[in-house]
Amino acid sequence: MAGWNADTAAGPLGATVTLVDGSNFCISGLAGDMYSDRPHGVFNEDTRIVSRWRLTVNDVTLEPLAARALEPYRAVFIGRPARAAGHADSPLIVERNREVGSGIQEEITVRNHSREPAVCVVELAMDADFADLFEVKDARIIRHWDQSRHPEDDSLTIKGVWRGMHKGVVLQAPDATFSHEGLGYRTVVPPHGQWRTKVTVSPLLDAAETPAPFQRQETGTSPAEIRRQDWIRKIPAPHISNVSFARTMQRSHDDIGALQIEDPLHPDRTVIAAGAPWFMALFGRDSLLSSYMALPVDPSLALDTLHTLAERQGNAVDALTEEQPGRILHEVRLGVSTGLALGGKSTYYGTADATPLFVTLLGEVSRWGLAADQVAGLLPNADRALDWIRDYGDRDGDGFVEYQRLNDQGLINQGWKDSWDGVNFADGRMAEPPIALCEVQGYVYGAYIARAWMAYDAGDLALARELRERAARLKKQFNEQFWLPAKGYYAIALDRDKRPVDACASNMGHCLWNGIIDADKAPLVAARLMSPEMFSGWGIRTLATDMGAYNPASYHNGSVWPHDNAMIATGLMRYGFVDEARRVALGLIEAADFTDHRLPELFCGFDRADFPEPVPYPTACSPQAWAATTPVHLLRTLLRYDPHVSMNGMWMDPVLPESWGRVHITNCPIGDGRITIDVTGSQATIDGLPPGMTFHRGTRPPLADLVELAEKLDKTG
Repeated sequence: MAGWNADTAAGPLGATVTLVDGSNFCISGLAGDMYSDRPHGVFNEDTRIVSRWRLTVNDVTLEPLAARALEPYRAVFIGRPARAAGHADSPLIVERNREVGSGIQEEITVRNHSREPAVCVVELAMDADFADLFEVKDARIIRHWDQSRHPEDDSLTIKGVWRGMHKGVVLQAPDATFSHEGLGYRTVVPPHGQWRTKVTVSPLLDAAETPAPFQRQETGTSPAEIRRQDWIRKIPAPHISNVSFARTMQRSHDDIGALQIEDPLHPDRTVIAAGAPWFMALFGRDSLLSSYMALPVDPSLALDTLHTLAERQGNAVDALTEEQPGRILHEVRLGVSTGLALGGKSTYYGTADATPLFVTLLGEVSRWGLAADQVAGLLPNADRALDWIRDYGDRDGDGFVEYQRLNDQGLINQGWKDSWDGVNFADGRMAEPPIALCEVQGYVYGAYIARAWMAYDAGDLALARELRERAARLKKQFNEQFWLPAKGYYAIALDRDKRPVDACASNMGHCLWNGIIDADKAPLVAARLMSPEMFSGWGIRTLATDMGAYNPASYHNGSVWPHDNAMIATGLMRYGFVDEARRVALGLIEAADFTDHRLPELFCGFDRADFPEPVPYPTACSPQAWAATTPVHLLRTLLRYDPHVSMNGMWMDPVLPESWGRVHITNCPIGDGRITIDVTGSQATIDGLPPGMTFHRGTRPPLADLVELAEKLDKTG
């Protein structure tokens, strides 16, 4: 993920509600209040613009009764004034309807269920500490802003100054009395009646006196809702007989839309942020894999991601940020206090896998028929990425891509399991860098094949042959050095001494996805992945239960990650393990039933036989991009849905579980057109294919086989 470390986190979020609207988000307790000493607040551009938000009625805080997210950006909180000892229930019920945007807007309603009028003093205490997101996440506030407060007739303005930087925020509410602490009302709520007000918090624009607008249209629709409606109109509309799965897909679509953020250099482009609450920013690996898994929903998201990353592709050698020519970044942070970010600057490049994944995604996008001129324009970036693999990724020239951080502030581990203890031996000892991860070699293999096919497609047969041969050499070498014949699975990595790191981990499942695993070894890999030590019943664990570092409640050493399982399911399907892929998909979709149909970033690896509900991981992001795109990708995997526009073909060979019933999807993007898919069991029909495209009932041959076949045909004339 994004450099998260359980040792440096602020600790469990506990019972919280997180709302997201692009790069803006809000975290509160179940009553709706926020406290500065907790990982709470309203965040705008990686800055906490609300650090305290405490509502009282007659000097009493609210006891939470219910909290419900209505959309990713909007929630309602129901509470009542907490009872004092020995007193009867309060007749007052308080409803807080909250929406996040560039700030927050909250409608507060007090209802009196008594036959007598109720005198109410409603007060809202508010503060803004302008803390950086990293300071809040790490529970370590470093900067203390000099503040000034300016209460006026209709607002409270809080301004902060730190080393010449200025920030500000405005609290507004009609007819309220404002003080340095916040605002207040004194009112009488009639019997069986109600009282209502609306409160808005907005950041000041460039520390000016003008607050950012939290406007609504004449229809009363908010900007966030307008964006949501535009997104829903743009994407496919699934109709699924299984009500539970249908709700999970709907939640998935909503979250993918809510997690989109604009490229500040190109406002017309959107990319998917890694996840809320702490990773609402562009991440190389996360955004590439998420937009890959979201291709059936919106292929343009992948193209925008590629453009955005290409413009920030490494050009120089910088030991602090770990930038290198051709390297694709790990993360971008755009707040003013980027000194707290990895590498001390806004962009950090310390990842081993984003660069080959960039090439792989470009190849996938090319097959969906998107803007051929734009895909061609990105080929130089893909070739620079391949140059990085050769010149920098393969540090010692042995044919494998390794990583070792370039300074003591960078990430120790630079694969997707990037926690400090994420790569270890079977006995629990940690591996020493430089480390060559198994899945990274799979990604590199996939990058070679993807670029080879694009070369063949463009008529460059010499380059296609060179890259296919490079891929074949890597595959042979990988299967010789990573395979553990005595154990029947692949090492998670090679360490600094080129010794196989022999832990049984989920990473090898990604190698199935890319096809680097020899066919004769795949059955043993599939069996190990689906063994009781690896498969919990909800999904495949990151580490087997019989490994020395196994801990079901660890971040990377025994937990279950939805995106990890989605990639493994794709690999299982590629090698023909249909039942196993279906079992993984069903486990995850059933797990979503226990989390309000939203898959979290991860959950604990306890066995389903012992715990009939998935056990939450305390600091898991939710919503999170990988997890949000997982249901979409699982459906594609079980549909065996594979368009290839340059080959004028659409392949589909569905193997849906009987429990999912009929799946009918309209408005599915392909090339410049839209199609309708209708599937029941193994029977599929497609309507609206672009002219010249053919529907093939079956599975498309792997790209490696197609390139090899193309070469043979070329040689024979």
